[in-house]
Amino acid sequence: MKGIIFLLSFLTASCFSRAQSKKDQQLEEARKAIIASNAIYSDLANKGDGSILTRYTEDACLLPPNAAPVCGRDNILNFFKGGPKMHSKFIIQHIYGDGNDFVTEESNYELFDLNNKKLDEGKVIVIWKKTATGWKMHRDMFSSNRAAQQ
Repeated sequence: MKGIIFLLSFLTASCFSRAQSKKDQQLEEARKAIIASNAIYSDLANKGDGSILTRYTEDACLLPPNAAPVCGRDNILNFFKGGPKMHSKFIIQHIYGDGNDFVTEESNYELFDLNNKKLDEGKVIVIWKKTATGWKMHRDMFSSNRAAQQ
């Protein structure tokens, strides 16, 4: 009887270990895709030609501070066309989720002008969605660490 209990315990632990390993692998793949996307984010935004939209799902929304949500491809493109040209740096703090369909990125950001002068720093929460063409930003929420200007 002890042998059967041990065998069942071993099989259960083995199945759990494989499932955890697969989840860890999926999260690591998502992390790599997010790092790659973040690395080219400001270059695409600065182009102003719509290439930034390749980072977002078809039904994505930006959730900027002190403003209404910006949803839809045309509105997102207009958001970036109207903004200053800058470089961004993202420092991932955590990636949450199962790595199957959605993951959540929690990061810090730094923004620099084209002369490398720091303009801002803050935090970002992005819900990433796995699509047929890879991981895309589905909801993009960000805010500065600096006090709001009055």
